[in-house]
Amino acid sequence: MLSIIILGTGTVAKHLAGALDKAEGVQLTQVVGRNQNQLQWFSNLASTSTNFLEIEEADVYLIAVKDDAIVDVSKYLVEKKGIVAHVSGATPMDYLPMENRAVFYPMQSFTEGRPLNFKTIPFCIEANWEASAKTLKIVASRLSDNVYDIDSQQRKKLHLAAMYVNNFSNYLYGVGEKLCLEDGIPFDLLKPLILETAQKIQVMSPKEAQTGPARRGDEKTMQAHLNLLHDEKQIEIYTLFSEAIKKVYEEKL
Repeated sequence: MLSIIILGTGTVAKHLAGALDKAEGVQLTQVVGRNQNQLQWFSNLASTSTNFLEIEEADVYLIAVKDDAIVDVSKYLVEKKGIVAHVSGATPMDYLPMENRAVFYPMQSFTEGRPLNFKTIPFCIEANWEASAKTLKIVASRLSDNVYDIDSQQRKKLHLAAMYVNNFSNYLYGVGEKLCLEDGIPFDLLKPLILETAQKIQVMSPKEAQTGPARRGDEKTMQAHLNLLHDEKQIEIYTLFSEAIKKVYEEKL
């Protein structure tokens, strides 16, 4: 039974704690964080503390705090014998000051109150010691069917790619919703299209799945769309994306 302590009380910490509580072969023994109100959420899963000087001994310590707080929190773990791993996609492993350092990165978007199927979440593992990597892979395999060796440089690029496919695409959903609401159109009308777009790339590449007027070189339709827009930022985005798509397919137009 591998003992695990989580440092942090935010959304990622809650999701990990809930998943670890249901997993076999691992035991969440403590959660440490400065927010007493947030710690109450974990009280039925493990012991809790607001004092980072009271961190117990464990096989694995998972630092699940904001990126700019990782280094400060890690200082409380320098003398610990267990593996110290952060769960950040954008922070290099070597930011951790101890020798037995690692990364335990779940590649997913976490929203409080929205359950996730951890079995489908890719876990990206990196460790300074081979034995630590093996241990973290055991923990990850208790949670997920998708465990990968990903180093800091790869993870940095992966995190950047995630910004495009998740954060940026979600922003565009918001633009689409705003355009619909301006004319009293239910945003629900677009949801089947959103789902189909996501499902298509499960079986083909994004390049193969691309459709639309920019893909076809339909200048008349694109100009008609621009005429409907009044927000300068929306016009800029539409033009930028259309030109980028046209460039990819210009040899075939």
